[in-house]
Amino acid sequence: MTQKINEDSYHMQLSQPAASATTTTSPSYFPKPFTKRRLIILDITTVDNRIMRKYLFCENGFIEKNSWEANCWVNIENPDSDDFEFLTKQLNVPISFLEDIADDDERPRTETEGNWLLTIIRIPMQNDKADIPFTTVPIGIITNKEVIVSICYHHTELIPDFILHTRRKSIVIKNKLDLILRIIYSSAAWFLKYLEQINSYVATAEKRLEKSIRNEDLLSLMNLQKTLVYFDTSIRGNEVMISRLKNIFKNTDLLDSGLLDDVVIELKQAYNTVNIYSDILTGTMDAYASIISNNENTIMKRMTSLSITLAIPTLIASFYGMNVDIHLESHPHAFLIIILLSALISALTFILFRKIKWF
Repeated sequence: MTQKINEDSYHMQLSQPAASATTTTSPSYFPKPFTKRRLIILDITTVDNRIMRKYLFCENGFIEKNSWEANCWVNIENPDSDDFEFLTKQLNVPISFLEDIADDDERPRTETEGNWLLTIIRIPMQNDKADIPFTTVPIGIITNKEVIVSICYHHTELIPDFILHTRRKSIVIKNKLDLILRIIYSSAAWFLKYLEQINSYVATAEKRLEKSIRNEDLLSLMNLQKTLVYFDTSIRGNEVMISRLKNIFKNTDLLDSGLLDDVVIELKQAYNTVNIYSDILTGTMDAYASIISNNENTIMKRMTSLSITLAIPTLIASFYGMNVDIHLESHPHAFLIIILLSALISALTFILFRKIKWF
């Protein structure tokens, strides 16, 4: 009977340095080595405007090889013209699949053309835009009997981390469905990691908003709310994709029911966490909108109190500045009396406003 995957072990390794993770022993909950079929990965990434391709053999994690073999996973990020030529001419990947994956708004779905199967899921990534810290992008996984191709038009942390994770944990990728499910599992783990960072951003924004009257601080929370909406819709779409994959492969020997259950549980945890954080953030935004309004009212009361206090000496000086009999023009200390009277009334007014907490 297939044992459950320890979720915390994968969550913890996301934030641990690779050096410490290499000493981890191979866990017993991963599938036994698949001896009948080997999986090779061709990793194509852009480094300093140079194409770097790696052929990785999956034995106990992915190991780099120097030659191409059948039944391989081709991973491409930020594809260029050479990559398109390689995919369309050498691997005969349908062009329509590549065009669908290029759409940043593409939803999770499956599509078939001939013996090719396109599976699109959405994965989280850090956003280059300053206003929204995180977003989701589509990654397409194109498969047939001998080839597995994954294409993403953005550079993400997920795939490189996934490859390193297979090495640290000595994971054996048995087949194409196993690879798809583990990528979805990895995406759920990264959703949870980014949600923790969003929670830290919310805590920082709350401290600024306690004494703030700026709309920018409230807008920063609104942008975090947008990120949670992106996460929510992407996770729900990936959950629907799990059901479709289950129906497609239910009559084959590729389906690992234990791994499938683990992926479903991880996605549900990510989905529930998104909903919790979204509810908390919504309540926080409503509360701090009222706080900002209250802070503005407090400032207005202080300004009004200060204006009234300063208006009293001005009013008295205006009265005694009139060209009429004021009965003090012959008094030797008339000017001092007027000044002291103005100061006394202003002081009494200030004390009154302090008692009613307008200052």
